[in-house]
Amino acid sequence: MNVAVNVRSIFEKANFIRDLGVTITGVGEGWCESELQVSDRHRQQHGYVHAGVLATMADHTAGGAARSASGAKDVITVEFKINFFRPATGDRLRCRAQVLRAGKTIIVAEADVFSNEKTGEKLVAKLTETCAVINQQ
Repeated sequence: MNVAVNVRSIFEKANFIRDLGVTITGVGEGWCESELQVSDRHRQQHGYVHAGVLATMADHTAGGAARSASGAKDVITVEFKINFFRPATGDRLRCRAQVLRAGKTIIVAEADVFSNEKTGEKLVAKLTETCAVINQQ
């Protein structure tokens, strides 16, 4: 299987990601990109996109980047840290993730989440993640 097929399958098989509305928009060796059309269900009580939505999108997209660098093996998140820089108020989110270091058992990746705001696309969150390489596919 090629990289794109492997990564696309983890988006298709993840029920929560599909229910949330996150879709993969691009993938290559060591990187992955996704987007989400924001609706009212994604917003918290102040009208901003919920932090859990941003974290989930960043986590899964970073996992996609890690999966693209793991060969024939799958990955699972073992740790992540996320910084939120500003509230996401736009109608669309875009996430771009890339692998920082791919080892045989651990892969480290980062993800940037951008919100399509009235004044243009703004960086709203940055995640750094560690994934374990597992034998299960």
